[in-house]
Amino acid sequence: MTSAPVISSPDSGAPETGGPGNTAHCSGVGLSLPARLEAILYLKGRPLSLGELAEIAGTTREEAELGLITLMADYAHRDTALEIRQEGQRYGLQLRESLGDLVQNLLPVDLSTAALRTLATIALKKRILQSDLVELRGSGAYEHIKELLAQNFIERRRQSEGRSHWLTLSEKFHRTFAVRADELQPRPRQAA
Repeated sequence: MTSAPVISSPDSGAPETGGPGNTAHCSGVGLSLPARLEAILYLKGRPLSLGELAEIAGTTREEAELGLITLMADYAHRDTALEIRQEGQRYGLQLRESLGDLVQNLLPVDLSTAALRTLATIALKKRILQSDLVELRGSGAYEHIKELLAQNFIERRRQSEGRSHWLTLSEKFHRTFAVRADELQPRPRQAA
């Protein structure tokens, strides 16, 4: 891989990948393409192909590749716990392998990092349809949901109208993570 040309964005001074049509303010996000790719990799929590990254970022494969190269170079030169990892034709954001022991010592429960991210998504939403969660986190969320249900961190109730299930946090979640139920009030249900 070669380094992508890096230019400064006139409004923010932040580096941005050079390339035709690439702007730091595409889609009103206000972030450079490498920053958007980083956010996508973090939120998806699983390795993605270049095509998937380009589609989600709303850019071409070539621009996504340049943005990814810039992001990977940035991580390689930073003293950080995270890294961009290439697995075959897929790219993922993950903790450096050398931190595996630290992670196991710090996690209060026996959950995978991906399942913890899924749990965090449920906690942020307070209450979410399983189908919406899978759309946000990818099909791997089905396994995470099984893992979270098996360890009683979430509750699942069938939707009164529809095929999906509502996912909410359990009492065990609140005890384990020292979060009171009244700190995470469910949002009012919107009319369909």
